[in-house]
Amino acid sequence: MSTLEIRDLHVEVETESGPKEILRGVDLTVNSNETHAIMGPNGSGKSTLAYSIAGHPKYTVTRGEVLLDGENVLEMAVDERARAGLFLAMQYPVEVPGVSMSNFLRSAATAVRGEAPKVRHWVKEVKSAMTDLEIDPTFAERSVNEGFSGGEKKRHEVLQLSLLKPKFAVLDETDSGLDVDALRVVSKGVNDYKAQSDVGVLLITHYTRILRYIAPDRVHVFVNGRVAESGGPELAEELEANGYERFTSAAAEKEEQPA
Repeated sequence: MSTLEIRDLHVEVETESGPKEILRGVDLTVNSNETHAIMGPNGSGKSTLAYSIAGHPKYTVTRGEVLLDGENVLEMAVDERARAGLFLAMQYPVEVPGVSMSNFLRSAATAVRGEAPKVRHWVKEVKSAMTDLEIDPTFAERSVNEGFSGGEKKRHEVLQLSLLKPKFAVLDETDSGLDVDALRVVSKGVNDYKAQSDVGVLLITHYTRILRYIAPDRVHVFVNGRVAESGGPELAEELEANGYERFTSAAAEKEEQPA
């Protein structure tokens, strides 16, 4: 059993007018084999949370901790976080011209596992995972994400998830830009990996449609860089029916109150 614990996390970014605080004290705990959905309006800090956990240099942590089994990952380099068991599926996966998918995947697996996978077993493992995600085998020799559609990029993010086998997966708006068929395939890939492992999932999304495929154990509403409310799957149903107005209005009223 592993635990990812976020304690009083404050994060800021540099703007033309100076530092701007985005996360303003986030507390959240995800255990092995749990799926937590983070929902909220644009600009609420959802993606900032994802990239801060992963170690993106654009975001500066000013206070708080992110503990993976008691170890503060904020004190680790990005590659050390990956080896410790963290995985980020990006909202906008980057293209890496000149690096084939097959070389990229094997290099990543070698770094995470501590030794190079045996070629014969590795080829079989990759081929099986690509088949499950309905990825054309020819994509293995194409440059990473170069010329891929949005859906193809997201399938390859989940392919990495299944091959790198992290303890915790942060999925940043994996459903964005996906048609119904691609959403079904990507969701199945996440569910299949979850079924064969104890991975904990932090699923960031605007919409409830992906939650029809990947069932959350807990739902957290983000507003103004904080968790405004947490609940079970029924909270997502309320958001589907009524939107975020109840939470944004309450947050605005709180901001207006004198300190």
